[in-house]
Amino acid sequence: MTLITRKQRGLDSKLNEFMGGDFFMTPQGMYSGNKSVPAANIYEDENSYSIELAAPGLKKEDFSIEFNNGLLSISASVEENTQEGRKQTLREFNYSSFKKSFKVAKQKVDDSSIEAEYLNGVLSVLLPKKEEAKMKPKRVIEIK
Repeated sequence: MTLITRKQRGLDSKLNEFMGGDFFMTPQGMYSGNKSVPAANIYEDENSYSIELAAPGLKKEDFSIEFNNGLLSISASVEENTQEGRKQTLREFNYSSFKKSFKVAKQKVDDSSIEAEYLNGVLSVLLPKKEEAKMKPKRVIEIK
């Protein structure tokens, strides 16, 4: 069972399901056009879950992270940076707003201790496990 999953979006998720993959994704893992959704890595260890989002070119002030009733939502709001008096002949940098959500088993995560850090273009969100959700060491049961 997966603790955290990507929240599917409308029509593109149905096409992806039908086509057997991310139909609208480019080989670099970004949606084509002006929309881009950062790629994510999800890890688990004995004490926590962690999510990493590749979001270079943003500032930590651009991000908003919310946890509400088992749904972790990460979004960024970015304004277009135009330089007056300069003609742009090529545009490959694309810093656009996004929102990405993850369904979290709220009975397993201590939501009062969630932490986030943005360093070197990677947003890291740490979701500590509740004590009762942590793996217990193996024990031998004595037979009476």
